[in-house]
Amino acid sequence: MKFKITIVCLMASLSSFSQIDDMGSAVTEKSLFNVQVGAVGIWGSHEARLGNRFALRTEVGFDLWVYDTWYTEPSYAMVPSISVEPRWYYNLNKRSVKGRKTSKNSGNFVTIATEYYPNLFVIGNLPDHIHVPNQISIIPKWGIRRHIGSTNINYELGIGIGYFTYLGEDDKRYYSNTEGATLDLHLRIGYTF
Repeated sequence: MKFKITIVCLMASLSSFSQIDDMGSAVTEKSLFNVQVGAVGIWGSHEARLGNRFALRTEVGFDLWVYDTWYTEPSYAMVPSISVEPRWYYNLNKRSVKGRKTSKNSGNFVTIATEYYPNLFVIGNLPDHIHVPNQISIIPKWGIRRHIGSTNINYELGIGIGYFTYLGEDDKRYYSNTEGATLDLHLRIGYTF
């Protein structure tokens, strides 16, 4: 009888730490909505399960950009961004076996982030003097996502190096650096719904 109670308690604790499939392996969540803030912006995202270890993250938000202008002060702007990234959470089983949380996709991941900055509008201190070129970047990244305790509060860290290019012919004509390597380093804290 004690053995059965121990097994039931163990299974209950595992289910609180992770999503488990029929084979007993940890899997990504079916659907997660998330809001995150960082030093350079605010974003809302959704992750949808593509497979046991794969999720598709779609995100919209605002990134902070700093511009040099002809005025005496630099210009600051919040620029809209849209991104899509398939994520592979490669260590969910390892975390689950060690008794660590994998719920809400808490784990390490690799991804190829595709981010688009449209020239729609800007929010800033000199909005009439800021032009945001239509651009796209493709960046392979490594990152971690963790939840703090048993709350819905999370943090995420990611780093990657990739490629960016301006899309408009006018932008390519007026700017000298219209394509090349780009670094993505993000540290965010957020809330999962």
